[in-house]
Amino acid sequence: MRPIVLLLVAALAGCAVQDGRPPERARNVILFIGDGMGVATVSAARIFDGQSRGLAGEEHVLPFERFPELALVKTYNTNQQVSDSAGTATAMLTGYKTRAGVINVGPGARRGHCAEALADPLTSLGEIAARAGLGVGIVTTARLTHATPATVYASSPERYWESDRALSPGDLAAGCRDIATQLVEFSAGGGLDVALGGGRRSVFGSAAGGERRAADDDLVARWRAADPRRRYVETADELASVAAGEPVLGLFADSHMTYVAERAADSDEPDLATMTAKAIELLSAAGDGWFLMVEGGRIDHGHHDGRPGYAMLETQAFANAVDTALGLVDVRETLVLVTADHSHVMTFGGYATRGNPILGLVVGNDAAGEPEPGPRIAADGQPYTTLGYMNGAGAVQRLPRPRPDTEIDTIYQALVPTLAKQSDGSLILEETHGGEDVALYAIGPGSARVGGVMEQDRIFEVMVDALGLGDAAIAPADRAAGR
Repeated sequence: MRPIVLLLVAALAGCAVQDGRPPERARNVILFIGDGMGVATVSAARIFDGQSRGLAGEEHVLPFERFPELALVKTYNTNQQVSDSAGTATAMLTGYKTRAGVINVGPGARRGHCAEALADPLTSLGEIAARAGLGVGIVTTARLTHATPATVYASSPERYWESDRALSPGDLAAGCRDIATQLVEFSAGGGLDVALGGGRRSVFGSAAGGERRAADDDLVARWRAADPRRRYVETADELASVAAGEPVLGLFADSHMTYVAERAADSDEPDLATMTAKAIELLSAAGDGWFLMVEGGRIDHGHHDGRPGYAMLETQAFANAVDTALGLVDVRETLVLVTADHSHVMTFGGYATRGNPILGLVVGNDAAGEPEPGPRIAADGQPYTTLGYMNGAGAVQRLPRPRPDTEIDTIYQALVPTLAKQSDGSLILEETHGGEDVALYAIGPGSARVGGVMEQDRIFEVMVDALGLGDAAIAPADRAAGR
């Protein structure tokens, strides 16, 4: 972490104002969401990042772990004990807990029911901030139309209604809009100032390689026509050329952006830290204060694939983005929150010796407490890894259990072969989310409200109160009704 940031952290942790608490009013807010970044993921990524720097790893500290305020956050949805990203991100962006699978729709509306969703929309912090004259930005390594980023600007009873092709003619006729259309038609405060991520396929028709109903559909052209200052970019070089005062839409991949583990050296995709830095640059140039959500979206995907190596690299990139942001903002006027929407069922155990590779086989200590000469052997005669999964694609379904691999792209061994239904109805082997609490790290004005065990929807209150937008927010009649 940069020395100047360490000094600011120390100042805020001590006595930034006379009563020893940081100021309550923020000019800006950044909400970092590590999608699927549960506590076990943070612990493992801390060691992974430390070991990549030549350390033993356990003593290392990720940038956000130095923040002075910390809480545990309960992540359940109103209808599910173990949550999904749509419902959890909705809680953080609107102040309402709601059902799994819906975006900014009240808990009474059933998933996939257009009429019920139209009757009970929720107002996002993105809209509240924009209407108050603040800049609004989104950065993600997933599709911009994916569940978490969509909660900044959209309302939908189904998270997979990303393109109009996913909606029935009846739902379209009833007035429901696909998420990509809502992205380009978001008009509060003049529209989004910054939107960077993947997802080209949802904004174009087949003539341009997309999936929209009409072959010649072009939502980017529609978006640009609304304001001549707007810039559309598809590469890192094009993003670098965007100037202050130019609202930007960057779509750098047809679907999600490329995994860090799979990026070519000459990739023209910007990384998460680069996108975060550009977003802060553009938002700060306006000088009116701003709200930015940054999502490390592919941490979640690495876990779903059962590849902890992928998840570790994505978490490392996410931590680098946080560090980059801390070097660009003044935390005396910017509230920075780092959290996860939910956890995963990755496990971390096995009595490995200190400094053992976090992605490796467990090497234990002998009776004298010294490292053993080779991996520990389980009762079935095979070694085992420090990291593994309770369920997922790596489930061992035949005995004897094979010797586990430990390459960066390895699908690690798991217990239960769980299936997940895709948007097209097909089934694939996939690891599930975890239901335990996630951590919330905070620094800056208003961060003193973070502490203890919190309901996830309270994160919304922390942000709107820090920005002084409490009167502008639509207060729920009974925010606790869904608990």
